[in-house]
Amino acid sequence: MFEHIGLQALYTAAQSRELDRYAMAHFEVTAAELMSRAAQAAWQSLLSKWPQVKSLQVLCGTGNNGGDGYLLAALAQQQGYSVKVLELGQLQRMQSDALAARQQALAAGVPMVAYSAEEFAALDPHDAVRVDAMLGTGLGGEPRLAYRAAIEALNSSAIPVMALDLPSGLCADSGSVLGVAVQAAHTVTFIAAKRGLYTASGPDYCGSVELASLGVGAALSSHLPATCLRLQLEALLPALAPRPATAHKGLYGRVLVIGGDYGMGGATALAAEAALRCGAGLVSAATRAEHVSAVLARSPEVMAQAVASGQDLSALIPSATVLVIGPGLGRSPWSEQLCQAALRSELPMVVDADALNLLAAGLGGQFKARDNWVLTPHPGEAARLLGCSTAELQADRFAAVSELQRRWGGVVLLKGSGTLISGGGQILLSDYGNPGMASGGMGDVLSGVIAALLAQGLPAVMAAALAACLHGAAADRAAAAGQRGLAASDLMHEMRGLLQ
Repeated sequence: MFEHIGLQALYTAAQSRELDRYAMAHFEVTAAELMSRAAQAAWQSLLSKWPQVKSLQVLCGTGNNGGDGYLLAALAQQQGYSVKVLELGQLQRMQSDALAARQQALAAGVPMVAYSAEEFAALDPHDAVRVDAMLGTGLGGEPRLAYRAAIEALNSSAIPVMALDLPSGLCADSGSVLGVAVQAAHTVTFIAAKRGLYTASGPDYCGSVELASLGVGAALSSHLPATCLRLQLEALLPALAPRPATAHKGLYGRVLVIGGDYGMGGATALAAEAALRCGAGLVSAATRAEHVSAVLARSPEVMAQAVASGQDLSALIPSATVLVIGPGLGRSPWSEQLCQAALRSELPMVVDADALNLLAAGLGGQFKARDNWVLTPHPGEAARLLGCSTAELQADRFAAVSELQRRWGGVVLLKGSGTLISGGGQILLSDYGNPGMASGGMGDVLSGVIAALLAQGLPAVMAAALAACLHGAAADRAAAAGQRGLAASDLMHEMRGLLQ
């Protein structure tokens, strides 16, 4: 469904090394040539990012990541910039290609010294940039003591850092920090985009990200299918066909939003309004009687009805085509009744918030995995569904979303920085959105968007993918006025505009 619409492939570190080997074997290019191309690409990216730069400090390890750094230093030296390499690790263990790169840098006249706190502090901060070429994708555990000290020094300095391939200490596969990691302002990654750059802690540590294909990357996707695709809103929007002149509301489904226990009616109102604004033909809300007037006052187009029990809800379900269960649902006996009534139906549904917590606690009735639901947990809810801690889940979000989908079926959308979607044998990543979304109601809006797209006939995995991108992109637009104070209701107008 997604392979043929030009989405960016994301790879693990092992896959990236396989792509390197394949490129050398089939494109008549040597490791030294790839290293030279990487240095050229990084140097051009550095000059583009910091055109005022006058001096550089390049921190080099003993692997090929260090080799890239040595060659970048040679380029800077040859073009008259003030540059010095600070070396880490034991030179006698240096890999052959990195050693050859070091010899080239020496021949170019690049000054080299062993890393020390004194040498590090000697850089004039005026128009300076530091380059992280220490560890790259080869790191298998926490950085050793000397590297840790260098990473901490980089992070405490006000001088910007550019990372080569990925920040040292960041896991290329999961985006988790391996004890400590470089906080770069800019990262240039080579040949293949690494999936850890875009989720978990990756965005906080990578800064802006640029992919340099080195003349071979674009030709490699057919050799090694990606385990993850990075979504693009523009590529997904054509999934919603233009509406014919004869269109009527009955063609676009009826969404029933279920939730809103005492004090939480706003969650139901937000989900219902989002479904309405994203194209559902009819939207209803089943909630506490105390919230009906507030829902109607906010969105008179929504048919709000009071439900006092699961039996009341069961009478409303047959007229719906898609359910949303969870926004503001709570965990009271009333909540359990509504959740059980919804889960007894065979309708497609979006399961969010406290409905997920009730599922995890076994209070949603007899559990049965199903193909026609979309689960939308945040990390805490996902951890409860898997019976692990949030920290354990966040350490490998890719493994977590795959296990959630295997265990619960359907489509799973794992929220967070770098939203992950698992369904149909594919993992998808959406990196739209911003920290301003750390406010109440955002998840309720997302559940309504997914339901609206399901109601309009999109397959569940496409509905989740498009909704994640639309929701995040709308938040990015709304945050143009500032991230702090961004409210979930601010997304409504932006989402409607993006859908056009």
